[in-house]
Amino acid sequence: MGRIFDRLHQKRVLRRWRRAVRLAETAPLADLRAQRNDARQLRCQINKLLHVADGRLALPRIGSTSFPRPQGTDWAWRPELWRGPLPVPGISSAPTRSRLGNEITLFHDCPRAEMTLRQLRNTREADLAPFGLGMDVFSFGGTFLSLVIDLPSEAVEGLTRDNLLRVDTTIEMETPLEIFARLNIRNGPNTEQIVRELPLDAAEVMVEFDLAYARMNEKRIERLWLDLIFEAPEMNQVILRDLTFARYRRAPL
Repeated sequence: MGRIFDRLHQKRVLRRWRRAVRLAETAPLADLRAQRNDARQLRCQINKLLHVADGRLALPRIGSTSFPRPQGTDWAWRPELWRGPLPVPGISSAPTRSRLGNEITLFHDCPRAEMTLRQLRNTREADLAPFGLGMDVFSFGGTFLSLVIDLPSEAVEGLTRDNLLRVDTTIEMETPLEIFARLNIRNGPNTEQIVRELPLDAAEVMVEFDLAYARMNEKRIERLWLDLIFEAPEMNQVILRDLTFARYRRAPL
């Protein structure tokens, strides 16, 4: 019974707004001003509902951590931006150190921040991640631009030189550009860095970091983070449809 009354009430509300639209050209300005305020408040709530509904009803499923993992993987992770909706889904004119969610930070030295970051909903059949990250760069007068992804503490637990750390991502871009992935390993007062260039001859990209070659004290590892470094990003749009990490042991040398 309650649903019937809700539908009747909804029909009355729709009739009221349709009538307001018809009379908007001739309505007294005081009435029109009040209707505009009501409409703005209603639009705000409708947009929030649509954002949540689109997220829950579209594919892939919100919160999905499903992705292929190498045999022997003992830790795997997809950052929150690619798993579920963020409270603030985008940043325009993004200054350096802008954060999107709890794990992604933008760094650059551009004097005029003519760039945006935004979370996108993935809806393609091929997508495994529910969300993606879009970055638009317009005029760029700086020398560097990077996205920093902070890895959780679980990535450090049990980490040794016998491990390989694999990064998989799906990238789209308007214009080809060079992208480098730099793994940072904080151990005591030192930070070891390993750099790999992403092979961008395909949309789905994978790089591995072999920790056998890292100068690090296994007993003093404190944290890990990954820098994605974009070379000459001016007038380009880059979309990271997915980003995942997997840790596993290498075969005996």
